[in-house]
Parts: sequence; structure tokens; C-alpha cells
Amino acid sequence: MLTQSCGLLGGSMSDSIHHTTGFSRLFVKWSDKFTGTSSMEQQPHRQTLKPSKLGGTWRTKLLILWVLCGVIGSIWLFLSMKTDINERRKEILASMCDERARMLQDQFEVSMNHVHALAILISTFHHRKQPSAMNQKTFAEYAARTSFERPLVSGVSYAQRVLHAEREQFEREQGWSIKNMETNETSSEQDEYAPVIFSQDTVSYIASLDMMSGKEDRENILRARASGRAVLTSPFRLLNSTHLGVVLTFAVYKIDLPSDSTPEERIQATAGYLGGAFDVESLVKNLLRQLAGNQAITVNVYDMTNSSEPLRMYGPDVTDDEISHISLLDFGDPVRKHEMRCRYNQRQPPPWSAITTSAGILVIVLLVGHIFHAAIIRIAKVEDDFRKMEELKGQAEAADIAKSQFLATVSHEIRTPMNGVLGMLQMLMDTELDPTQLDYACTAQASGKALIKLINEVLDQAKIESGKIELEAVPFDLRDILDDVLSLFSGKSRENNVELAVFVSDQVPDFLIGDPGRFRQIIINLVGNSIKFTKQGHIFLCVYLAEQMKTVMENNRETLSKWQTEGLKNCSSSWKTLSGYETADGRNSWETFKLVVSNAKHLQSGTSENCVSDTSATVRLIVSVEDTGIGIPLDKQKHVFVPFMQVDSSTSRKYGGTGIGLSISRCLVELMSGELNFVSRPGVGSTFTFSIVLRKAQTRSQEDLNPSLPTCLKGRRAIVVDGRAVRAAVTKSHLQRLGVQVETVHDFNSTLAALLGERNDDIGNSSGAVNADVIIVDDEAWGPGTGLAFPQILRESMGKGKLGTPKYLPKMILLATSINNSESEKAKAAGFLETVIVKPLRASAVAAYLQQALGIGNGKQPGKRITNGPISPRSLLLGKKILVVDDNKVNLRVAAGALEKYGASVECAEGGKIAVAKLQPPHSFDACFMDVQMPEIDGFEATRQVRNLETLRNNKEWHVPILAMTADVIHATYEECLRCGMDGYVSKPFEEEQLYRAVAPFLESQKKRL
Repeated sequence: MLTQSCGLLGGSMSDSIHHTTGFSRLFVKWSDKFTGTSSMEQQPHRQTLKPSKLGGTWRTKLLILWVLCGVIGSIWLFLSMKTDINERRKEILASMCDERARMLQDQFEVSMNHVHALAILISTFHHRKQPSAMNQKTFAEYAARTSFERPLVSGVSYAQRVLHAEREQFEREQGWSIKNMETNETSSEQDEYAPVIFSQDTVSYIASLDMMSGKEDRENILRARASGRAVLTSPFRLLNSTHLGVVLTFAVYKIDLPSDSTPEERIQATAGYLGGAFDVESLVKNLLRQLAGNQAITVNVYDMTNSSEPLRMYGPDVTDDEISHISLLDFGDPVRKHEMRCRYNQRQPPPWSAITTSAGILVIVLLVGHIFHAAIIRIAKVEDDFRKMEELKGQAEAADIAKSQFLATVSHEIRTPMNGVLGMLQMLMDTELDPTQLDYACTAQASGKALIKLINEVLDQAKIESGKIELEAVPFDLRDILDDVLSLFSGKSRENNVELAVFVSDQVPDFLIGDPGRFRQIIINLVGNSIKFTKQGHIFLCVYLAEQMKTVMENNRETLSKWQTEGLKNCSSSWKTLSGYETADGRNSWETFKLVVSNAKHLQSGTSENCVSDTSATVRLIVSVEDTGIGIPLDKQKHVFVPFMQVDSSTSRKYGGTGIGLSISRCLVELMSGELNFVSRPGVGSTFTFSIVLRKAQTRSQEDLNPSLPTCLKGRRAIVVDGRAVRAAVTKSHLQRLGVQVETVHDFNSTLAALLGERNDDIGNSSGAVNADVIIVDDEAWGPGTGLAFPQILRESMGKGKLGTPKYLPKMILLATSINNSESEKAKAAGFLETVIVKPLRASAVAAYLQQALGIGNGKQPGKRITNGPISPRSLLLGKKILVVDDNKVNLRVAAGALEKYGASVECAEGGKIAVAKLQPPHSFDACFMDVQMPEIDGFEATRQVRNLETLRNNKEWHVPILAMTADVIHATYEECLRCGMDGYVSKPFEEEQLYRAVAPFLESQKKRL
């Protein structure tokens, strides 16, 4: 069994593999028998995929490289982050150390400025005042009271410069002798002295001491007076203290000196020396106490004057190599060098952020490596599975090719003899046969056509499954196709006494672009199923615009909802449908149908032609096929679209069919961008609805759109009498298509009111008096046979003077689903015309009936076939010379016999070479039927050679119409025929009318040119 889906390849790959091992192997074997070739020769060349060791090697190398890069990257990241942490730690230490050094300098500078101010004070009030305004008591009191400005200075003192010549007088004035600083005894004889004459009480013990008696003090004093700047001593242990300190010395001048004074001038102007003892340890401690976080770092202050032996002025003795920072200190003495060294109190903790981050990255790398390793293993397995699948795929494709070739071959091999069988049966039926023989021949022909139909359905399903089905895009008249379908099923509907009708909304464009053959196939499948399962009631085919239906549903939602809830209660005895029988969904009941017709009228009043938007290139149609048949059981409805699936076995035996038509229809609808659904109620009926998208054709005149319909009925008036509103509206639509002005009435009183102009139409529009040309009465207007009594009642009313003089009596025509001779005689006796319009209604047939009834135009006898054009087959083919090319003699006889029947002169050729020779210009052939599959030169190549010969002649008059004849419906498509230069396509087995229809357009154009 073929797969149930309609995708490109029926089912999944596994389905194809199963087909390969089972059913498709039979195709391969049978195809080999038919074609004589091996399936391995037919399989396209493909490169076999072998196991790729190289792929596995490079993947392994890539994995190792990844892990190595990950490890190296993790180490680099750790080191980088650790370095960043150390740098940030150093930056923080440097910031803290620089801040402390800056504050220490600032505080020292403040104290130094106060000492300098005191030196200026002594210069001003002691040396420049005569007599001096300064003595020991005054100095000591002032120094004590201003000591808060010098919190880091332990004491200040002033030593006056005394030359040796002045020593004796100085000692008499002071009352004491100058003492040596180191021995505290009377100083020995020197060039000059610097005895302390003023001192703060805190350092009163240095009074009378010669500051120049000490070597370092002497050097400092000499530097201070020569430079004019403050001079520091090296660190020393302060007296009466355990702290280290330095002495700051300023020279005191007798006069004000300019800034550019020479050292000699400064020495000459020197009057004395002011010194202050600074407690460095206290200074630094006070500083650190003021700062937050002083416990975080350790501070050391060094005198670096002798860089080889630095003197530690403050801080513990630190010997480790912990991170440190050095900040330079400038205390104002360019000779002395000082610096502050800072270290963290605690050792640096482990860089946990660097450790965790690098470890996390390493873990991720290893996890990715693990995943990649697993992926390598998985890829190797998938590649192995892929190679196996490739092998199985190759087998499946070979089986699919074999299946397609098998179907094509079987199709060709079956269709070719069937063409001969059906053709010969038709030729036999054209001879003089007795009734029994004619019955046998008709039965055989019907059986052959049923077999061809089954083959077509199976091939369509195979093409759908393989994705090889293609849709045409040609202009077509949708209404003509529906009329043809009605004509096809008219006999069966009359036989079952089932009313068959079609309604196409006025808003549907007359011409559309799409695939008319596939659209016709869908309609035939749906209507055929309805005919098969419907024995009473009706089959109603409706076509609307999707936009139109949407507008109706949205604007009348409340009305429709009310009808759906209350309509069943109000219509229990008579359903307001086409035939009065209950339907599955009520979509085409009068309550809904009336809204659609009313909506179409309103839309037409606003536009000249259609409601289709000019800006849209496509239209979406809604097509429904409603029947009152047996319905579908609820538990079987889910299997409706499954190929080859019948509702049950009894249905197959009773009604026949393959169960594939609905599946094909659904797939075709989906190819047209639509969907097919249904509603079914057991014992009530079914409604199948589908939507499709088609393109709009270019707008043409009404004459071009309907060339087969006469124009002589335009402006005529008619009254349709029918008690069923839906059926009356359908009849009205067919008459309006012919240009007839129609008034519908549903009872006798309404008919009289319409003739007198005293009524409104079905949708509320007022109408005047109707000068009707004809009254069309349905034979079941108010029930079976009730329409026959209408003429008698109408004459009685006219006799009473209700309608005036008898000259206004319109002609009356009976409209019947089926009618026999006795019923026809009764209708004629009742007052109807001899012409009876037989349903289903088709525009061309209705036109012929009305022309005959009214005696206008080219009226025809009802019941006979009405062709689509004025030219008959015999008049068109008479005397035409046609070449038939086929390698099968039976097919040649069938085609020749069918064409000669219409008066054509037929010449046969049994091969492509002969055909090319016969069609070499100049020749006398009017057309050519060319078989596609022939030995030596096939039909495609023969056509190409003929077209090349015609091109060489460079004359368009020698373009002979070539039409393909083939039984290969899969490969020989219509597009392929056009590509090689053919003009048309006829599939085998063909009928006489097929050949005529195929060649008629070309011969008609030739006749018009002549």
C-alpha cells in the first residue's frame, strides 16, 4: 500500500527504508522485467562515504590543543590577576605612604615657620632696638606661651655670635663664662663663640653653652649663616628623653638682607643663631594617630644623608622583603636627605579571586573538553550511522526510481492497449449493432473507462507522494468548468431523482488563473462521492469569495446565531434548503443564503463589476459541496482522507470506489494554498468545503468572457415561480448570467402581485409591474407535481379580470429535475410550452431552451448537445489533412478512425524519422498528432527537428501544430511538451472528442485567417 501522507517523500526516512525492504523490491524486480535493465544501472552515481580516520585524528588533536590552551590560559589568568592584585596593593600602599609623608612635611614646615618667626622676633626686638627689648625672662615667657604653635618642638634657644675679641666684655655683661658644650667647662680660646643667652625653660640647661664647641653643631651653624636657610642636624638622642630628634638652626641677622646676598655678606651680618629641637618620633606618632587605618601599615623614617649607613629616625627595625614603598621627605635642608618607608603590617593574603577565577576557567575548559570528547565519540557514531543511512538511502532512492519507472512503464503498457480497446469499442458502437450487441459494447467501454479512472487515481497518488505533481497557471472560466461537471453527472442525478445545482456568487471573477484540470478533478471527486451516496434530496455546489463570506458572517453574527438555535424548531416539517431536506450544517439554508445574495447586491451597487480588490492580485474562493446522502459515521470520520481507506467493507461492496479520491483532492487543495474540511451527520448528509487561492486574470469584455453564451436574451424579463427560495435564487442566478432580468416569487399570490407591480423582492427592494416575456415554474414549486396546476390557476385569475387582457399572458416554461413523455404531455395540456428545461441548469442549455421558447436567436432542440462554439466538428475537420505518428499500429487505426469520422484526411507514420521527412516544408499537413515514446527518434526529438526545419525556412506559415500523444502521464508533462516545441497534449487512451478539442483551436484560427 502506498503511504498515507501527501508530502514530498511519503513518510519519514525509516518509512522509505521499510519500503525498500518490502514492496519496493518488487518494483525493482518488475521494472527489470519490463525495461530489461538492472536497477543498479539506473541508480545515479554517488560517492560512497568511507570512514574518515583523518576527521577523527584532527578532532583528537583539536581536543588536546583545547585542553593545553585551557591550562595555559588558566595559569596566565592566575598570574595576570595576581599581578593586578599586587599592583593594586602597591598602589594603595603608595597612596597611604605618600599621604603620610605629605602630612609630615606639612606639619614640620608649620613648626619650622614658627621657629623662623621667632628668629625674626629676636632680630627685630633684640638687635635692632637700643637698648634691647628682649631678655631671658621675656624670651622664656614668650616661648612658653607660644609653644602650642610648635607642638613638635621640645624647646628653643638663642645663641649669640661672639667674637674672641668680644668674649671678655660679653662674659662681664652676662655674669657667666662661656662653657664647652661637651665638657660643660669654660670654653677654650677660639675665633668666635655661640653661647646660648636665651632659652625656653624646657631647655634651660643649655644656657651659657657654646654651640660652636660641638663639631656637628659648628658645621650646621656655619651652613645656616652662609645659606640663610634652615639647617638640620643628624638624628640624636634628645636630652632627658628616649626619643630621637634633630635640631633646626636659623641664622639671625642684624639687618635685612636681599635674597641675592652673598655668603660673605650673610656671615658679616650674622648676629646669632636660633635653634629648635624637634622630637621626630612624637611628630610621626601624632601624625599616625590622626589618620584612620594607621594599624594597616608600618611607617619608618630614615635620614639618608649617608646612603650607605641610613639612620633610622622612627619605626621598628624591619628586615623582611615584604612589599614596601618609599616616599621622599623634604624638611627644607638641601644637604640632609630624608625618606619615609611604608610596609603592610600583615603579609599579603592568598589571591583567592585569582585562584577561584582561574580554577573556574580551568574547570569550564575541562568540562568543555569532556563534552567535546563525548561529542567526538557521538560524531563518530553518527558518521557511522550516516554511512549506513546513506547506503539505505541509496537503496531507497533506487527503489523509488524503480517504482516511478515501474509506474510509468505499467501506465504506458496498460494505457496503450486500453487506447486500442476503447477506441475499437467506440468504432464498433458507431456501426450497425442490434440492441444486445450495443449493450455488450457499452458495458465493455464503461468497464474500460472505470479501469482507466482507477489507474489515473493511483498515478495521481504516486505523483503526490513523490512530489512530482505540478500545477498549471493558465486562464480559465470557472463557471464553464462547473457547467461541464454538471453535464457529466446530470444523467446519474436524473436517474436517482436527485436535484443537482450549482451557484456561483456574482462577486467571483469570471476568469481566473490556475490549474483548471486539477480544479475540475477536485470538483468531480467531491460531486462524484455525493452522487454515489445520495439517493434523495439534493446535491448543491456553491462558490463564494472568502472575503464575502467573512463579511456576511461578521455583519450578521446575531442573526445566524439565532437561526442556529431556533431554526431547527421552526423547520421540523420543511427545511429551508434547496430540496427541502435537512442538511449537515445548514450553511446553504435560506437564512444564510439570503444574506449572501443580499451582500452581493449591495457590493455590486457600489462597484461596476466585482467586489474583488483591484490592488490584490489573488482571490481566495470558498467552495462547498452539500448533499443529503447517508452521511459518514462519527467513528469513521477521522479516516476519511486516508488513502485507500473505505468507511467499511460493506460500503466498498455496495458503492464501489477505491477510497483514494478524497485523499487526492485534499492534497491538490493544499497545493493550491487551501484546506479541505467537512461536516457530516449520519443519516442526514455531508458538506465538504475547501478553499483555494487563484490569481485574477486581466479584465475583459463580457463577450470575451463568455463567448459561448448568446447575447440576444439581454433585456428580456422573466418570472421564476418556486416555493423554495434557495432553488429560486439558483435559477435566477443562471438567468442573470444570460442578461435576463428576473423576478422570483414563492407562491401564486406573489406571482399576481409581481405581474401587477404590488410586491417587494426577496431582499426588500420595491419592484414595479413586470412585463414578463416568460414565466418559469418549477414542477415541485410547492410539492411534487404542484407546478403543473399553475397555468390553470393563472388563467382563472385572468378570466376574472385581475390581469387585464389576455395579451399580457407571458409564455410559461416548466422546470423539472427529470420528466418522461407522459409528464411532458400533461405539462403541455396544462398550458406550458412544449419546451421543458431539464435540470441541472447550465447556462448554455438554458440559453438554448429560452431561444427556442421565445423564437429568437439560434434556437436548438432541447435535450441535444449544445457545443461551445458555432463551428461543428465535421465542418471544422472536413478536408483537413492530418498526420498521425505512432509506432503502434492499433493506436494509428484508432486515431485515424476518430479523425476520419469527422471528415479529416489522415495519413499515418510509424516512426519519428518518417514524420520528420513528411513534415519537411513545404508540405500540405494542417496538423500532426505525435506519439512521445517511439524507437530511434522519440516524439520530442522529432518535434525539435521539425521546428528547426521550419526555422530554416524562416516562414511562420510553415508552423504546423504538433500535439503530443502519450500514455506516460508522469514524465511527459505539458511543460516538457512545450519546451520541445509541441503545441498541445493528448493523454491515452483518448476519445474522439478529445482529439477534436485538442486540434480545434488551431484549425479555427486557420479558418479565421482564411
